[in-house]
Amino acid sequence: MITPFSSCVFKPKIVLTITLIIIFAVNAYGDTTTSSTCTALHEQNLSISKCNYVTTNIGCTPKGYINYLKIYYCNFSQIPELGFVLLLIWLVLLFYILSNTASEYFCPAVEHLSQTLKLSPAIAGTTLLPLGNGSTDVFSSVIAFTSTSDGGDIGLNSVLGGSIFISMVVVGVLSLLITYREKVVILDKPNFIRDVVFLLVTLTNLLVIIIIGRISLLISVIFVSTYIIYILLVWYMHFISTKKHKAILEAAKDNEHHFIRVPLLGLVDEEEVVHPAERIVDCDEKIVPYSEKRCINMLLYVIKLPFYLPRRVTIPVITKDSWSKSYLVTSVVLAPIMVALILNTQMGNLGLKTSLVMYFVVFSIGIALGTCTFAFTSSIMPPQKCLVFWYASGFLMSVTWTYVTCNELVSLLESLGNIIGMSPSIIGLTILAWGNSIGDLTANVAMAMYGGPDGTQIAMSGCYAGPLFNVLIGLGFSFVFVSWSNYPASYVIPEDPYLCETIGFLMVGLLWALVILPKRGMRLDQTLGGGLLAIYLCFLFIKLARALGFLGFDLLNYL
Repeated sequence: MITPFSSCVFKPKIVLTITLIIIFAVNAYGDTTTSSTCTALHEQNLSISKCNYVTTNIGCTPKGYINYLKIYYCNFSQIPELGFVLLLIWLVLLFYILSNTASEYFCPAVEHLSQTLKLSPAIAGTTLLPLGNGSTDVFSSVIAFTSTSDGGDIGLNSVLGGSIFISMVVVGVLSLLITYREKVVILDKPNFIRDVVFLLVTLTNLLVIIIIGRISLLISVIFVSTYIIYILLVWYMHFISTKKHKAILEAAKDNEHHFIRVPLLGLVDEEEVVHPAERIVDCDEKIVPYSEKRCINMLLYVIKLPFYLPRRVTIPVITKDSWSKSYLVTSVVLAPIMVALILNTQMGNLGLKTSLVMYFVVFSIGIALGTCTFAFTSSIMPPQKCLVFWYASGFLMSVTWTYVTCNELVSLLESLGNIIGMSPSIIGLTILAWGNSIGDLTANVAMAMYGGPDGTQIAMSGCYAGPLFNVLIGLGFSFVFVSWSNYPASYVIPEDPYLCETIGFLMVGLLWALVILPKRGMRLDQTLGGGLLAIYLCFLFIKLARALGFLGFDLLNYL
């Protein structure tokens, strides 16, 4: 069964944005008298001097838990090729852990939590799902704005960079893949126009704020309140659509040969009846002998065990398919300890006494929770009471694991950039930006291709509802906090001559979709996809050319 939460499968974006911004904010907030970069690394000629440099220079200190530069320049100084290959393999594994954590733990927790709270699919799809996927973006933006003087610039670029990738690249790839598969998909026009127009209006308001250069507390409150209007409109449209669909279903319920699906975003008539029980079997699929298949499964299990077990024993799971009382008891004992370890490492040296007290408290809490879980849960079926607590615990721990993985992923990407001599600006524009949004691309493509009649509708909704949430709530709350701290004076927006350029490209992409789709009968095709990808390539070319020094003017001023 397809639910509105299936669109968050392979969703590694959840905490990557907050990790990046916290890293930059902490760096900027630190001692400015010390070196904060590792730029002189390639000025060292000898391998031993490079090893000494990365171990003594503060700018080469890893942001994660592993010192990749030390491993590469010290442990593999004689065979750097092997060291680089191992780092690339670890990069792939980190992306796998990030995607798998979201698909196996985060999405089921969000889905079951919404069912427990009895939220309708339309309302949950525009509230709980964006909140789960974008809550860390909100926190990251607030942290960036309130931590340093440069944090506002980082927060604005982070949110806008993710929005332009999702609304152009993801939608473009979806359209081209659907055309390639010769699949006819007609989007629900009213809901599509609602989302795109709201995003355009929001970007217009943001552009005005940036041009003015300051924002007051009242304006910031009005800006963030726009999302309430959006939710109320979604609620109203869903109410009207539900009444209409009920009337249609009642009129057609006696017709056994007519099958109607009611998706999240509207009614889609399918000439071909789609039965959930049907399974398309590839004629070329080879039958693998049982013994060989068993050996392959055992080998895969052994390979995945080191990455599966740590998450399984720290993330509470109470679904029927994955139910295990021993795992649940272990997870509720170890989860608080893991959170304490992360807090202790991220908050710096808290002192021996403070650390011991914290560990004693969380260990006591874990033992108490484990004892209660062991005493009051069945060994043959998952708990039937306090479901909100269990699903919320699984949600929080899956976010925690995503944070840890993203922290390590960003550290590795920065280290690889230093190894190959890539400038930080290009790393941010390419590797980090794409890594930040690769989850949205994977999730929405998978949802559109294999999510049934509703899959493309849900995927397209996520391509516009997600950026809208991040801009209105993420930047909106950031504006409220900084305006409040400066009250009665207004908050001065950090000067960045290229923010307007980014917003301009984003609006061009949205207008292209808003014009092309209705003209094409709301069908996704190569015209929409090719145009969006062309606009993004132009945007990327200008950014990279400017970063490399080939372009020294502001495009908007030039035009």
